[in-house]
Amino acid sequence: MSRKKKVLAIVLAGGEGKRLMPLTEDRAKPAVPFGGGYRLIDFALSNLVNSGYLQIVVLTQYKSHSLDRHLSETWRLSTQLGNYVASVPAQQRRGKDWFLGSANAIFQSMNLIDDADPDIVVVVGADHVYRMDFADMVDFHINSGAKATVAGVRQTMDMVTSFGVIETDPNDVSKISRFVEKPQSTAPLPDDPNAFLASMGNYVFDRDALVEALRYDEQQEGTKHDMGGDIMPYFSDRGEAAVYDFTNNNVPGSTDRDRQYWRDVGTLDSYYDSHMDLIRPLPVFNLYNYSWPLYTHQIMAPPAKTVRGPNGQPGVALDSIVSPGVLITGGRVESSVLASKVVVEHDARVSESVIMQNVRVGAGAQVHRAIIDKNMVIPPGATIGINKEEDLARGFTVTDSGLTVAPKNFKFER
Repeated sequence: MSRKKKVLAIVLAGGEGKRLMPLTEDRAKPAVPFGGGYRLIDFALSNLVNSGYLQIVVLTQYKSHSLDRHLSETWRLSTQLGNYVASVPAQQRRGKDWFLGSANAIFQSMNLIDDADPDIVVVVGADHVYRMDFADMVDFHINSGAKATVAGVRQTMDMVTSFGVIETDPNDVSKISRFVEKPQSTAPLPDDPNAFLASMGNYVFDRDALVEALRYDEQQEGTKHDMGGDIMPYFSDRGEAAVYDFTNNNVPGSTDRDRQYWRDVGTLDSYYDSHMDLIRPLPVFNLYNYSWPLYTHQIMAPPAKTVRGPNGQPGVALDSIVSPGVLITGGRVESSVLASKVVVEHDARVSESVIMQNVRVGAGAQVHRAIIDKNMVIPPGATIGINKEEDLARGFTVTDSGLTVAPKNFKFER
């Protein structure tokens, strides 16, 4: 049914991503690299394109240069067929303010809805890792008769203060009775006493209903102009909101192990943990599902290579992702994700780490449980993630869990 409706997709990509500092010091959160060769925004865009939705606008704001460049180099659809992925910055069309919230971002960009003239508007976030068929959610929305539908993912009760919480009508579990941001408690699901439905930040709206809600929100005092905090309660209070349970979404090529995977990579630890999910022998999230491909910019680089170092020690990579252009010359890599053009020299050891593009790990250096951003040269014999005080003295970030994060373009003192 959704194929007969005209759909416009809006990707909210203006987030500042303060909790991911220093990874967001020089880039927008959706532009943060992920999984060796992707950017976070590639997951949202790949899901939309695979769902058949090829008219997409990306609303940007903070530090958007690398994001804009990635979109222009990677996401070029056939304009002859009326398809596009368009990057749209804050334009102050409704006054002198920048985007004041996710809802205000759409309100200020109302001309995009007017120009596309859709029946349905799909609104998604740009910084989650998951696979999802949005066409199935749109079909559900249309059949429900609701004016607004939010996708809900099951989370354990101890996470209730971290998400927008969806409470459903006891007589109709597809109907939202209350939508509240990060409450102290909530009732569990009827079929799982240890779970609740958390908002995934993905929405489907009837076009006219969304426009009306955005205009109403703009006139209110005390609003945060937020899609979850203000727009969804607007619809749920009127009995016009439905919830689409992500449990029911079946993507081609998915398995029982990874079908319901969804990770909000809003913190350094969750960003790191989601990388570790990729490299398990049986990965919790499978990058190799060719029936629902993940698209990104293809780096021009030679194949990865492992060779012996000058002392005859073999280059080794175990339980790791090794991207094009990686060269391991007598070093050892374990349980790590290496982006393109990383070099690991002889006797160096990289373990349980995420190494971004164009990093050189010098001979005998050690990197353990760390995220190393782009363009760093780690001197021979240096250590990262071994000595907390030493890392802090260099200006690195060390999380409460002991994860060390080194910023982009960092240079060691000579």
